Amino acid sequence: MQRVLASALRLARPWRPLAARSCASAGAARDPEIQVRALEGPDQGITEILMNRPHARNALGHVFVSELLEALARLRDDRQVRVLLFRSGVKGVFCAGADLKEREQMSEAEVGVFVQRLRGLMNEIASSAVMGLIETTRGLLPGAGGTQRLPRCLGVALAKELIFTGRRLSGTQAQALGLVNHAVAQNEEGNAAYHRARELAQEILPQAPIAVRLGKVAIDRGMEVDIASGMAIEGMCYAQNIPTQDRLEGMAAFREKRPPRFVGE
Repeated sequence: MQRVLASALRLARPWRPLAARSCASAGAARDPEIQVRALEGPDQGITEILMNRPHARNALGHVFVSELLEALARLRDDRQVRVLLFRSGVKGVFCAGADLKEREQMSEAEVGVFVQRLRGLMNEIASSAVMGLIETTRGLLPGAGGTQRLPRCLGVALAKELIFTGRRLSGTQAQALGLVNHAVAQNEEGNAAYHRARELAQEILPQAPIAVRLGKVAIDRGMEVDIASGMAIEGMCYAQNIPTQDRLEGMAAFREKRPPRFVGE
């Protein structure tokens, strides 16, 4: 696995500021806080979003949120993206949450508008048509909507306890509660979580892209309704998959006992 990761890292394209993908205002003098790169070679189809705001520990400020929203909007229509992986360019930090220093300078009306933008950002990540992965040492990307997402993940009683107390959790504690899927021991480079997320992305990558996207839609939408309605949503999603070339290719590959060659159509 280490050889695979080392080879994949050598084949990665360099980080690109959003301006290179028309995702930021041209001619900006500041360094971009969000950068994007598409991996190549055996990892083609995996795109990484790098959060790089070291002076504020990747706190969610105006520029950061704007650039991230623009990047997600561009990537949403990119059919070459099969797996989206968020990572931090700041060692020892994933995302410190809201930028309270910036918020302190806002009026009440401005705070309300900005929180709405944060909520929209979290919805955009959650509803992205591609399979999104978040590499983090803190268990989640902090932001608006926690009073709604956390109870759906952990149950009402435990969500209230964590929200009312503001308790911090270690990775091991978050995994035990079911808040994260994996907790890994840190390595000397400080990027063990990234490598685990990368391995998971590599597992998802060879799967049928349309089926993965529709599976995500069926799960996310189905969790919002009763079981009968959820089954109907699943049926509608499967109906969209039936006429695709990917479904036929999957069946042919199974019959011929060979790896499938999915094209996302």
